[in-house]
Amino acid sequence: MTAAAPNQNYLNGYLAWLRNEKRYSELTAENYARDLRHLFELAADTPLANLKIHHIRRYIAQLHSRGLGGRSLARMLSAWRGFFTYLMRDHGFADNPCVGLRAPKSPKTLPQALSPDEAARMVDLPTDSTAAIRDKAMFELFYSSGLRLAELVGLDPAQLDMNAGEVRVTGKGSKTRIVPLGTYAIAALQAWLAVRDQLARTGEAALFVGARGSRITPRVVQLRMKQWGIKQGITSNVHPHLLRHSFATHVLQSSGDLRAVQEMLGHASISTTQVYTHLDFQYLSKIYDAAHPRAKKKSKATV
Repeated sequence: MTAAAPNQNYLNGYLAWLRNEKRYSELTAENYARDLRHLFELAADTPLANLKIHHIRRYIAQLHSRGLGGRSLARMLSAWRGFFTYLMRDHGFADNPCVGLRAPKSPKTLPQALSPDEAARMVDLPTDSTAAIRDKAMFELFYSSGLRLAELVGLDPAQLDMNAGEVRVTGKGSKTRIVPLGTYAIAALQAWLAVRDQLARTGEAALFVGARGSRITPRVVQLRMKQWGIKQGITSNVHPHLLRHSFATHVLQSSGDLRAVQEMLGHASISTTQVYTHLDFQYLSKIYDAAHPRAKKKSKATV
């Protein structure tokens, strides 16, 4: 008998616990499941209860040799560690073979952001179809309010307050925050709500729906954004988080208020938000290099 059947049972139980007890979103649960399937593949027929720290160390080395970077491996190791903690508590496992292990470090990379002009092009979509009106509303909301992908697809119309210019968002860990809506986002949302019933099935509660009339999936949003990025002539690889990064960068450039950006992004720690100060510094450095006389290279003096 292979380890596949009990592993799947363990996985099903763990995912149910993440959704019901931890209140994780469906997208987050799917990410955990993907990381754990890597563990099952690497362990093959070795029962999970027999895994030791040297097994996990070897698996991490194998994944690293396949090209996975430090951040991806750290996330995967965290998922494995949480899974074994669950197995110890609910299934009598003796120990957690992931405790004490760290993923190899990788160079720190700053999140990319669109320029203000590129961001404007990305949300300035033609509204010649119901789907295009929906997409414009989604993209304006990403850029106006800095939402995560899971937060946007999880929205219902009742969470919008157009009069107050606010949207109530349920983020990571089921934490709720109130985020302001920009004028352009409000206009785009009103245009979408006026035609939403042309796509939505009767009784569907979701704010944004797909071609079949049910709540739009994260994958559809990603594909639509990628397609529009190409049409709008954006050379960067456009994805939902890119608009979130652009929102944070542009607000910080304009206001310098790191705490406000932290609140709007829903970051638990301001250290997470501080990465955008580095982006802002890069932006200022480019201006300095282009404008400051002391930064310009002097031409060689003639003799």
